[in-house]
Amino acid sequence: MILENKIIIVTGGSGLIGQEIIKDIRKKGGVPINADICIDTDLSENRIKTDITEQNSIIQTINEVIEAYGNVHGLVNNAYPRTNDWGNKFEDIQIESWKKNVDIQLNSLFFFSQQVLKIMSKQKYGSIVNMGSIYGVVGNDFSLYEKYGGTSPAPYSAIKGGIINLTRYLASYYGPQNIRINCVSPGGILDKKNQHPSFIERYTSRVPMKRMGQPDDIAPVVSFLLSEEAKYITGQNIVVDGGWTII
Repeated sequence: MILENKIIIVTGGSGLIGQEIIKDIRKKGGVPINADICIDTDLSENRIKTDITEQNSIIQTINEVIEAYGNVHGLVNNAYPRTNDWGNKFEDIQIESWKKNVDIQLNSLFFFSQQVLKIMSKQKYGSIVNMGSIYGVVGNDFSLYEKYGGTSPAPYSAIKGGIINLTRYLASYYGPQNIRINCVSPGGILDKKNQHPSFIERYTSRVPMKRMGQPDDIAPVVSFLLSEEAKYITGQNIVVDGGWTII
């Protein structure tokens, strides 16, 4: 029960990885608050309808958590909003789309973190986990997409790389206040509904562990970083990728 009675906001808690993070926090004694745009607010079920792309929605969510639960001990920046043209090849990306994705992904993470850190600074305690990606660490293997003409979105790499280094900045800035900020960077997570069979096959053959990741490979690492078992770990990017980035 390493998270016993810890109040932890999880953005995008209804998504593929988010659901497993919620489940794992609960299993370890914490109180995960699902802050997601796809749900209705029901505090009895620990969920709040939240649009992380809107500042007022972020502020309202944090205020509701404080009013209902009295505190915020942790934040997981997991939500992953994106524009409808997400996935366009680099040469086809419109500058307006690029700016929008940076705004709704990176800038929203900044603002949510900033508002929560105001609370954590007063209590001199807290932990934030940001979700990065292997493609914020290494370059892309475009051979994965050759067979079906797909691609890896360029803003994804830029944004995730930014999140990873923002994590380091915040950890350095807030370390004296006993606030820890870390990052978890998953490798490819299996999602058969949205992944081409040739992508799955090529990815699986390339990764040393010969399988794609599962959400329950990621969630325990998030819980660990939120907990006091990681009380001297901050500013780190934990890569959970079955060995993808080692070769």
